This record gives sequence, structure tokens and C-alpha cells, in this order.
Amino acid sequence: MTEPARILVVGGGYVGMYTALRLQRQLRAELRSGAAEIVVVTPEPYMTYQPFLPEAAAGSISPRHVVVPLRRVLDRCRILIGEVLSVDHAKRAATLSTLATDEEGTGPVELAYDELVLAPGSVSRTLPVPGLAEHGIGFKTVEEAIGLRNHVIEQMDIASSTRDPAIRDAALTFVFVGGGYAGVEALAELEDMARYTARYYHNIKPGDLRWVLVEASDRILPEVGETMGRYAVRELRGRNVDVRLGTRLDSCEDRTAVLSDGTRLPTRTVVWTAGVRPAPLLAATGLPLNERGRIRCTARLSVEGVDHAWAAGDAAAVPDVTSGEPGRECAPNAQHAVRQARVLADNIAASLRGQPLEEYAHAYAGSVASLGLHKGVAHVYGRKLKGYPAWLMHRAYHLSRVPTFNRKARVLAEWTLSGLFKREIVSLGSLEHPRAEFELAASPPPGDDDEPSS
Repeated sequence: MTEPARILVVGGGYVGMYTALRLQRQLRAELRSGAAEIVVVTPEPYMTYQPFLPEAAAGSISPRHVVVPLRRVLDRCRILIGEVLSVDHAKRAATLSTLATDEEGTGPVELAYDELVLAPGSVSRTLPVPGLAEHGIGFKTVEEAIGLRNHVIEQMDIASSTRDPAIRDAALTFVFVGGGYAGVEALAELEDMARYTARYYHNIKPGDLRWVLVEASDRILPEVGETMGRYAVRELRGRNVDVRLGTRLDSCEDRTAVLSDGTRLPTRTVVWTAGVRPAPLLAATGLPLNERGRIRCTARLSVEGVDHAWAAGDAAAVPDVTSGEPGRECAPNAQHAVRQARVLADNIAASLRGQPLEEYAHAYAGSVASLGLHKGVAHVYGRKLKGYPAWLMHRAYHLSRVPTFNRKARVLAEWTLSGLFKREIVSLGSLEHPRAEFELAASPPPGDDDEPSS
């Protein structure tokens, strides 16, 4: 008996999940007969639909509905929860650690493969800003989104109960660094949520909260165009958000955000959303990278100059054949990632069957962004929308893109219920340290170790 052709998918995000999902369908006969095997290695057992993170942070969507369980969706794949540490493509082998290898203490293991799909995604791009590592909050995972929600409400609790005006002002000052989708949508949704929450505090008014958006360039939301970007700035400033363009964060030590324009903002909240960079794994693959650290790919989504290796999404530099400009690459966003995954899976199946491959070609349709409840901006197919129509388009588009009918129905139900009932304003910060109370109860009281007197 011959060994099955093993397809190793590194990453369980947009590209990883959608590629494996389509391969399940394309290679149904091969998987059933044992001629092929799909292995997905991912740090988490779920795929996060990142466009819904701001709404999860604001409480409009439950955290469990922002993620898609991979074992349910990829039921004909082998799922390994772990991390690929390096790739030796000459040997067709990947070195990885899993939860089991960590428990066994045996160290990383080697996994052989026939076809390699690199889709590890990206990580937050940080800068050597003093204090950022100690005090900064990211916004790329569902854990970070819910942690930020809990943190914001906790700061309002601190401000409500303190007698120190300096602590109160710092607690009610929220600084977001980065004017892209993540920063703008997260700030807008949380500002909406906090303004609503303030009505339940006897000594906090919405005007007491200070929201600051710091962006190094001269515009925000560049994907929606200059006109809609300016509208977004006006909309945010109309809600008392302090938008600082052409400004950088120089330091956030000692709970003080120091901006490049000289402003000093005492704050207990600095949210960092200033871009992403390719996953560090790519540097350990030996595959060709471009100047930004992304894998050089052909329009067929194969790795340039390498057989049996494929990539797409944030990790890949894919030529944009629709632009007509030599050297131009597809933007590393979800719109391209989902569509690239389909072509990638089809090309792997075609390659295994000795059939011709197709090129990835998709003209950018445009972008939509939410600015809080019933507010948004959109630039789609040359048409510009703002306010309620843009917000409605934002929700409709992302509802159509979130994977599985199960998730679509649950998200739609939550949106409907949130329109009928009041917002939830509960902070569950204790979830981040679930054993703290038990550890305290299990600790012996002072004096218990003393010898009993005779």
C-alpha cells in the first residue's frame, strides 16, 4: 500500500480554514479512499472572524459566535493544536510542538508532508516605544477584545469610586494608536458602549470620558478613500473623540501617554492597533521572502521557484494581475484571503490530479467600516455611502462572509435581540484569572503554621 498524499496546512485562520474546507470537498473521493490526508496545525482550535471583534468588545455579539470551531467544520481533516517552529522544504518536513509534546516533555516532533500550505497569518507590529510592552493592549484576538471590554468597564468602576481626581482622569482617558480598521472600529464601538454604560453611574457623565485616536499619517481608514476618511474624522470628532493626525506615540511609561506633538495624557488604557507584520515562522522556512517578509508567490498561489509549496493571505505576496501595474501585489486583507483560499485549494487538487492550474484574479470591490451603532462609511464599486446605509451594508456584508449557516443564524439572532433589549454592561474581568478566588481560599490563614501550644 502506498502512503497517502499528505497536505499540511499551517494556520487555522481565513486562508487555513477556507483552504482545508474546500480541499475536503474537492478531494472527497481521495480522502474516503485514503489516497490523501489533510493535516491542519493551528495554535487555537477555532478560526476568529476578526471583523466582528469590535462588536464583541462592545457586547453586540457573544465571544463564542465570533469564532468557528475547526473540528466541527473540518470534520474530514486531522487537527493538531500546536505551532510549527520551522520548515525544511528540501526534506518535505515541518518541525512542530503540540500540547501533547509539551506535556510529554519530549521536545518538538517532525511531520513529513507532500504539499505545504503556509497560512500562519500575521502578528501585531510593535515599535520600541518605552512602556508599550508593559502597558499596551492589543486588539487582534477574541481574548484581547473581551479583555479590553472588561478593562474599560473596570476603569469606569475605578473612576466612580476614587476620591483622587488624577486617578479618575487617568481611568477615564482611553488612547487608541492606529487609524486603520481595527483601531477606528474598536474605538467607535467601545465609545458607543461606554457612553451608554455611563448612564448607570451616578457620578460619571459621557462627557467625562476622553477618547483619543492617534494616527501617524494624515488620514484614517485609507481603504475607504480620502472623502470617506475625512467624513469618519468629522463623525468621530462630533462625538468628542480627539483625533490626532500626523502624530505618533513616543512613550507610555508611568501610565502617561506622551505624543510626538508634546501632549502628555495620564491614562490607564493604551490600545495598540498600528499595523501587523508577517508571522515570525516565515523566516524559518527557507522559502523566498520579499522585503516586507512575506512569501513570494506566483499568481497561481504557488511559492515562487519552489514546487509543492503554496501560500496566500497575510503571509503571501501575491501579484495583482487585475491592476495592470507590474509588481503590484494584492492587499493583505480578508477580502483577498477568502478568495485566494478557494483558488489555492482548487490548484492543489488540480496539481495532485495532473490538471492545469488557474491564476488568482480579483479586482478589489471596496471597503466598509463601522463607526458604532447605526453609523459607518463605505466605498464599494465606486459608490460612497455614510451613516446608516453604510452601517447596514457593513453588517450585511460581514454576515454573508462569516463561515457556516450556524454562525450566520446565531449572529443575526443576537443582532435582533440587541435591538429589542438594553445593552449588557457587565464586566467579567475575573474570567482572566479564574483560579484566583480558589487559590485565596486554599491558602492557609496567617498563624496556621504555628505549632500548637501544649
